[in-house]
Amino acid sequence: MKIAFYGSSLVSSYWNGAATYYRGILSDLARRGYDITFYEPDAFKRQQHRDIDPPAYARSVVYPATDAGLRSVLAEAGAADIVVKASGVGVFDRELLQGVIDHARPDALKLFWDVDAAATLDEMRADPDHPVLKALPSLDMVLTYGGGPPVVNAYTAFGAAECVPVYNALDPATHHPVAPDERFACDLAFLGNRLPDREARVEEFFLRPATALPAQSFLIGGNGWESKDMPTNVRHRGHVYTAEHNAFNCTPRAVLNVARDSMAHIGFSPATRVFEAAGAAACLITDAWEGIEQFLIPDQEVLVARDGQDVADHLHALTPERAKAIGEAALKRVLAEHTYTLRGAQVDALFRERMGQRREAA
Repeated sequence: MKIAFYGSSLVSSYWNGAATYYRGILSDLARRGYDITFYEPDAFKRQQHRDIDPPAYARSVVYPATDAGLRSVLAEAGAADIVVKASGVGVFDRELLQGVIDHARPDALKLFWDVDAAATLDEMRADPDHPVLKALPSLDMVLTYGGGPPVVNAYTAFGAAECVPVYNALDPATHHPVAPDERFACDLAFLGNRLPDREARVEEFFLRPATALPAQSFLIGGNGWESKDMPTNVRHRGHVYTAEHNAFNCTPRAVLNVARDSMAHIGFSPATRVFEAAGAAACLITDAWEGIEQFLIPDQEVLVARDGQDVADHLHALTPERAKAIGEAALKRVLAEHTYTLRGAQVDALFRERMGQRREAA
């Protein structure tokens, strides 16, 4: 089956946190026999900050972020059996969503894949003319990369025919334990771009503990933090390429996950960083959100913090031996239950079941 996937970027993680999610799921689907084309705009300097070359598992089409470029890639939607519009492309989101619906064959599956469902739902509640809300009657399915029952219930209440969470996971071929790298040596590291709905939580869960523990060292990676005032024991690394993630996760005594406001509020939304850190056998400290125990067991496979003081307390008590034990337990759990092979099997089953139903109806 042919998949036409319209997303932010497959080849670059620059201002694009969904990159490893796309890679993990689509590479597994390709191994299952899907013929995939990924369409991404040349925007936000992503092509100048590529992490990977165009992969063998998908045809990569980078189109100009222009009206003509948009028309050229939408014209190819009609050749696909499954047409996917992902959220957060960044340019022409409204036109892409309506365009894939208009250009897809009548017998094709049409999907919206939401990689920031909590934020999208908030926008839909505030805007009766939201493009996703208007598109739902024409879509066969909504997939999300998190959110659990609250997101499923919200999407179905808005009129989605079906909503299924396909959670982030680990690709052990790309994220795994490696030797420490002194560039990333510290007591606590955090990796994430500076975004308006995350900054206050980073101040609480990362900068507040740094202030409280002046004798310990902290490292922050990601775009946008260079202009942020920080304590003197915090180093800013800037953009961390995917190839550096393993060393970034393996080297510090612990690494921190901080959810964005909407994801923390709705729960059941582990970021890619959670599984990438666990895959590297890192000792992970995460801010508290509902559903964490569905993915990792608190105090055994992950440390959970309700606020910055909890983070500081965890760091103060964390010995290298306990950090190692937590990281190894997390790695064992995600390899058993949270890999992209398992997520790919879930998506493959969904696609084949829906296509089978469509053939029977025809």
